[in-house]
Amino acid sequence: MQIKEIKEYAEIRVKARAYLCYIIGRHISQNISNGDVSTVFAKLETLSESMNKAEAIYALDGKGKQITENISKIKKLNGIGKGHDRSDRAYYYKTLREHRCTLTEPYPSTISNTMVVTASFPIYDDKDNLISIICVDISLSNILRMVHPSSIDSLSGTVSKISYTAFSVALAAVALLLFVKGISSFLHFGLDFSVIEINKIFEATILLTLSLAIFDLVKAIFEEEVLGKEKREGAGEGHQTMIRFLGSIIIALSIEALMLVFKFALTDPAQLEYAVYLISGVALLLVSLSIYVKFNQVPSKNKSDIK
Repeated sequence: MQIKEIKEYAEIRVKARAYLCYIIGRHISQNISNGDVSTVFAKLETLSESMNKAEAIYALDGKGKQITENISKIKKLNGIGKGHDRSDRAYYYKTLREHRCTLTEPYPSTISNTMVVTASFPIYDDKDNLISIICVDISLSNILRMVHPSSIDSLSGTVSKISYTAFSVALAAVALLLFVKGISSFLHFGLDFSVIEINKIFEATILLTLSLAIFDLVKAIFEEEVLGKEKREGAGEGHQTMIRFLGSIIIALSIEALMLVFKFALTDPAQLEYAVYLISGVALLLVSLSIYVKFNQVPSKNKSDIK
């Protein structure tokens, strides 16, 4: 579900930055007059109590070197990190550039092996020289719970996943039944090919095509709504389930139109015009879907922070 969580984070990032910077600012002053930051470090424990979902809280000096040990409720993270050079981290140079409290994009932590974000709060002396940066690491799931709880823990979200799962299972069963029926409709002739009826072959092809279309719909629903997988490249903001389902329907109708052409050519050439009508409808659907996809395309963004 991390891809879906990253997208949700992108939507609430501004709100998350404002919230975290407000919480940090309540405990720590951004400016000190005597240059002594020991009083600031003494408040890190209090800050940790106020942000109990934080993975780790620590401080850097003006050159990006960690000057305090991690304060964390996670045993493997607590009490480590002092002396590490973090001047190459996004949260450090981004704070220097923006000269304010910042929040990073999600990135994989090499320590906790989870996706995290880091809020960085700069502290300056009376001459506006950077003295220290207070950093707060929070896992991606926890920042969503803090700022946008409905995205992960809501009852409606859970019910929605269960419902989509149930519909996926039911539709998969329908696809399986159509597949079995399609296979059995011509297998009962056995190996005696002389008694095979052309109509039965057409019937089997229709059933198998419908089975394929429904199975592809099930796959799209389950991946997008239950697993939260990323949409295909080029689909833009369009609903992936609808795009894939319509694509399957277009393929199915194309096969049906081709079958009608052969059938009418062999049995009743006067009926070929109806096959042409179906082919025209398929072409119209294809053009409509292409226009929909085109107008829903958005420029791809590849932004990442590396810790």
